[in-house]
Amino acid sequence: MPMDPGDIERLIREGIPDATVEISDLRGDGDHYAAHVVSRSFAGKSRVQQHQMVYRALKGNMGDALHALALQTSVPED
Repeated sequence: MPMDPGDIERLIREGIPDATVEISDLRGDGDHYAAHVVSRSFAGKSRVQQHQMVYRALKGNMGDALHALALQTSVPED
């Protein structure tokens, strides 16, 4: 069963409390999403480490309920 974009956002915010999260449904099929996640907790971390933080926040849903996620992460600009 596809994952609701609100659930994706909620899980990321729970796992990364200071995150600003934008979710887009890429195909309108509820199966292919893009996420832009901005968090101060990403500071000093590599892009791979940032993405790993987001995947951990998704609690194992990647590849299962959430088929595809184009992920963009960044640190907020001050």
